[in-house]
Amino acid sequence: MATIRQELTARVAFPGTQPDVMHVGTITAPRRAEKRTVRVPEPGPTEILIRVEGCGICGSNLPVWEGRPWFTYPLEAGMPGHESWGVVERVGPEVTRFAPGDPVALLMNRGFAQYELAPESMALLLPEALAAKPFPGEPLACAMNAARRSAIREGETVAIVGVGFLGAMLAKLASLAGGRVAAISRRKFAREIAGRFGAEALFEWAADAPKRLIEWSGAAGFDCVIECVGTQEALDLATQLTKERGRLVVAGYHQDGKRQVDMQLWNWRGLDVINAHERDPQVYLSGMQAAVDAIVSGHIDPSPLYTHRFSLDELGNAFEMLRTRPEGFMKALVMP
Repeated sequence: MATIRQELTARVAFPGTQPDVMHVGTITAPRRAEKRTVRVPEPGPTEILIRVEGCGICGSNLPVWEGRPWFTYPLEAGMPGHESWGVVERVGPEVTRFAPGDPVALLMNRGFAQYELAPESMALLLPEALAAKPFPGEPLACAMNAARRSAIREGETVAIVGVGFLGAMLAKLASLAGGRVAAISRRKFAREIAGRFGAEALFEWAADAPKRLIEWSGAAGFDCVIECVGTQEALDLATQLTKERGRLVVAGYHQDGKRQVDMQLWNWRGLDVINAHERDPQVYLSGMQAAVDAIVSGHIDPSPLYTHRFSLDELGNAFEMLRTRPEGFMKALVMP
């Protein structure tokens, strides 16, 4: 019986199967997206051409969808899709690590398209077990890297502030590390997901939430608090929850203006503040590999978090769902 990889290779082995043009999703203005047709790019000497199977939509994409004065429209074709995976279609003459038919995850930002070009250094080979399955590598890497930076130890109390895809993944990883996990979210569905992913205490985000959370922690506050929202409100709450000599981990993406911090409280409690964001591509790829290993081994299963799927024609609807976050929504995948 042919393997999945052999079957994928067979699809691209015959000349003439790759079209000259492809469909891409383009954000043309704030809260406006359309499908356009462009030429399929040719891979350079060390590049690979990927037939995109899917691309996740990240919460960090929301400001560019809503519109801010510093963004210029229309965006380049396929942007800002940075959570793509697919199958290698063609390779440049100097590529040594990949061959047509290989399933890969990418660290690029033009994934809202049928094909995406990438240097071979920005791709990770996926194992047979993950071929033809959703694998948005970049957010999975973010979760693995943030968990590593959090350095959670057996028996520590851990608070997850905000439960989206990242918060749910970190609840699971903190639980696997032996932490006693509490999660807070405004959405009932998100709290239920956090419970399924290892949180033993679930709190609704309300005015008395800090008091209730600290009481649950044992009146001293939490050993580790992971902020997963990227807002001033979430940063303030995370600060309140972190105990003396505790670790405040900033995993939320704070891109929408400056922030204020309660430096008096940070100083008084002697907090260790950890920015869990990475910029080194190799660290991202290492996080992707860690996610591959954890999924293949059965330690984590992110598939329940992929709650909605959209075509390129529906890219605007996908972004609107991200913006409104209705009950039952966790993460949208765009499937070209």
